[in-house]
Amino acid sequence: MVLLEFETQRFSSESRPERDCQTDDESGRFHTVSLASAAEVVVSPGQKKCKKVVRRAGLKVESLSLSDNAVRSRRVNYEERGFRTQAARATLLPHAPPMPASSPLDTQSLLTHLTILTFPVHLAHLRLRDFRNYPRLDVDFSPGFHLLLGGNAQGKTNILEAIYLIATLRSFRGVGGGQMVRHGQKGYFVGSTVIGQGEHQTKMYWSTQERSLAVDGRPVRKLTDYLGVLRAVVFCTDDLLLIKGAARTRRRFLDLLLSQTYPAYLPLLHRYTRALRSRNALLKQPLLDHAALESFSRELVIAGEEIIRLRRDLVPQFSPLAGTSYSRIANQAENLRLAYQPSVKKDFAVELAQSRARERTHRSTVIGPHRDDLQLLLDDRSAAQFGSEGQKRTLAIALKMAQAEYLAAIHGAPPVLLIDDIMGELDAARRSGFLPLLERAHQSRGQVFMTATEENWPQELAREGQRWRIKEGTLGK
Repeated sequence: MVLLEFETQRFSSESRPERDCQTDDESGRFHTVSLASAAEVVVSPGQKKCKKVVRRAGLKVESLSLSDNAVRSRRVNYEERGFRTQAARATLLPHAPPMPASSPLDTQSLLTHLTILTFPVHLAHLRLRDFRNYPRLDVDFSPGFHLLLGGNAQGKTNILEAIYLIATLRSFRGVGGGQMVRHGQKGYFVGSTVIGQGEHQTKMYWSTQERSLAVDGRPVRKLTDYLGVLRAVVFCTDDLLLIKGAARTRRRFLDLLLSQTYPAYLPLLHRYTRALRSRNALLKQPLLDHAALESFSRELVIAGEEIIRLRRDLVPQFSPLAGTSYSRIANQAENLRLAYQPSVKKDFAVELAQSRARERTHRSTVIGPHRDDLQLLLDDRSAAQFGSEGQKRTLAIALKMAQAEYLAAIHGAPPVLLIDDIMGELDAARRSGFLPLLERAHQSRGQVFMTATEENWPQELAREGQRWRIKEGTLGK
């Protein structure tokens, strides 16, 4: 939950108001960000109504308070009023630097600061019915560190999978709903209570005949109404596919990052995918309908160009975080750089038209964002081709660490961390590089779930956290 407050003050270029950025209490942390990099508010002379244009793309806003010189205030729902988010982005820093004294604004201008009130979000209750090997489970979780201990095939990873399913509506194991139903049963139920500034209940049921999703007792009509209730980042052995796997794995990683930070991205991606599937179906027909093909081509280009722009904007922001995370784990060994490799080089519409001959051969669309890739370079050499197994494992973990850092920066609160028994893949030195991420989550009252077969790491956090014993689909302390 993020609450935005726009506060307007008159000022001159020679003096600027001081704002306290240090407020910190049990309910949340206050940060101040200059609108010079984050947003702008335009006040028309003689009007009491302000036109608001928030330029931090991807920030989901639940509510907004507007104060005009402490005379008038009103609350509006940001999304329902349809205020547009622009392409510009700004990194949310814990304490933003002050406005420069050389600001060109004069005494008739308004200095506007954006105050972000963040509340750590945590999973307070998990309810499972016929999910994997859990016939019935009801368990309460507090914020902080949770160590799930147990032997192999006892159900540790299934707990993480259920939490990730609540956050993203998909399994990080890459399986469909049918494989998550307990053997011999018709469907599964996953419910939760999520607490941030407020409290939300989620309910999800899946069977071959019926599927339902609800938040606070109301059916979910649009995915954008659901996603963001809980955010999670998972660390698992399959993360190696980000480096060793096909390009589609890296595209999905970019798509996940954007969908977790930019609410409009997922509908945009679905729009592109529908146009792509329809266009490919036409290309497979023995007699081509050129009018229909042209119609779907236009739709493909409109959605595709926006996807390309968002991905191109994301990678330069994300790459330094990934590089820092890699250096922290690998102890400054190599330099990591990420490079976006779009299928479209310049003009999507032109290049799509030029590819018709190849499309007739392959009977599918051969150019577009669905053919993009993300290059992972260690000292400017392909990590997939030239990296050692240790470097690849380190890189996979660094990408997920950077994802957690990026979400925390955008939303002002850390995501729930789900760590599935990956510490055995790291030596002591690389484990120590991973520890600061967990410490920051702990200090900000975030939530971490880690599975392990034995209680051997990390002792610093495990002493303050909660230990759970899992055996044959039961969970106890």
